Formats: sequence, structure tokens, C-alpha cells
Amino acid sequence: MVKSSKFEEVTEAEESFSEFSKAEKNKRTAIIVGASSGIGFYLAKNLLAKNYNVVNISRKVCALEKVINCPCDVTDTQELKNTLTRIIKLCPYLSMLIYSAGFSMASPVEVATDDDYKYLFEVNYFSAITAVQELLPYFKKRGGKFVFISSIGSTLPIVFDTFYSASKSCLDILAKSLHIELKKYRITATSVLVGGTATDFTFKRKVYGEEEVKDYASAVKRSVVALASEEQGGMTPELVAEKITKVILKRRPPVTTTLGLKNKTYLTMNKILPEKFSLYLTSKFFNQ
Repeated sequence: MVKSSKFEEVTEAEESFSEFSKAEKNKRTAIIVGASSGIGFYLAKNLLAKNYNVVNISRKVCALEKVINCPCDVTDTQELKNTLTRIIKLCPYLSMLIYSAGFSMASPVEVATDDDYKYLFEVNYFSAITAVQELLPYFKKRGGKFVFISSIGSTLPIVFDTFYSASKSCLDILAKSLHIELKKYRITATSVLVGGTATDFTFKRKVYGEEEVKDYASAVKRSVVALASEEQGGMTPELVAEKITKVILKRRPPVTTTLGLKNKTYLTMNKILPEKFSLYLTSKFFNQ
């Protein structure tokens, strides 16, 4: 039954592509991985308003009327490749990939299961590489933009969310490497370091229980509470998406950029201060 349902959804997406008017076929098209909610949702809304066609790749549907949904589990490499192949074949004018999928888990390194942290890296990083590799032959002929939604946690470690921070650091390096490798093909790569944002992502985080974390229990709890407070007290996803949209629509967007004065200040201090003192302040921020 699941396969049948997915087949029907894919057919619907293909029918949507085939029904593009001549005017729509001349529009630029952005693929957003993870436009069903949060920052990705509002990026889709903004790009539609900027006269883009928008294709959403995620397990859940983006509710925006004009978005074309291509259901896909991005951790299934072959399924993601097949989905992108169909989009490349059917889509009028691809010009941008925004990778906004994400997974977070609060756990000490000592007890984190390999199933969990491997899944996290599949969602946050490895699937981004798959998407880049599939789109590169197309972009090399026409130019294009790769945009990765990263985090200031890529530079300032999120205590007990180590794997999330590490995966976002990988995205930053990926953007820098692609910038060097692809500049002669009119292809840009941008990693956007986002700070605390008030989305449901806070409540979807996998938090290991007290029995699992054992003697780390109180420390993990303090860290999770501090992180949730920072996120829910942060910018709205609408504002974050508005700032990102302005950046990525530039003809030559920056390779890495940080949103918000407070976040920029944190990162500047991290560069200036001695490492031990910077880590001390980060530890105190998470009540350790």
C-alpha cells in the first residue's frame, strides 16, 4: 500500500510538471529539500513571490498551493537519486538547490547509538552531497546555486548535540570546497549559519532519556532546556527566511554568511578570544 501511495503522489507531481504553461516554463526553478515546514516552508513562499517555480523534496507535503511536491525519504540514496533524475528530466529551468533538511539529537557522545548518529549524518550531510552530485552535470551546462542551511552550531559547539554541530560544520566546508571547484562553471555555493529560530524543530529533537544517558542526566537536561530557550526566543522562521532570500538572490552570494547581529557577534568573539575562554563561555551558555 505504501508503494502504491507513493507512486500516485509521484504521478501527481509529474502531471503538475507537464501542465506548466509557457510562462511558467520560462521561470527559474528552485528545488528545496525540506520545504514542508519551518525555514524551508517560508523560503518556498518567498521564492514563489519572486516568480520562481518551487519543487519540494521531503517525506511530508508542503501545503503551499503552487509548490510541486515530490515525496522522498532523503536517507534512501537511490530514492533521492531517482527523484532528482525525474525532476531534472521534467523541470523547465533548474537554477537553485536549497538543502534545508535537518535532524537533531541530544545525547552524550559516549552513549549515542550508531543508528542515530549515522541517520543524523544521512539527513544533514550525506544526502546533501547526493543532491549536489546529481545536479552538478545539469548546473555545469547552465550555471546554478547551491544553498545549505547551516547553523552557528557549526562553529560554536552545541553541548550534547555534538553530531548536529559536526554535520553542520561539514556543510560549511562543503560550500567552501564547491566554491573553489566550481567557480569556472558559474556555480555558486552558500552556507547560511542560522542561530536560534522559533520553529517546531525544537520539539522534534530526539532527546535521550535519563536511563540512557545515566550519569549525564542532569547535564543533558540543562543543555536541552538552554537550547530550547535560545531557539524559541530567537527569530521567527519568516524573518530568517526573508534574510536568507535576500542573500541567495544576489548574483554572487557569499560562500558563508551568518544571520542576525547577536549571532555575528558570537562568532566574531569566538575568533578573537582564546579558544579555552571561548569554550568556557559556550559551556556556561549551556549551563555546564
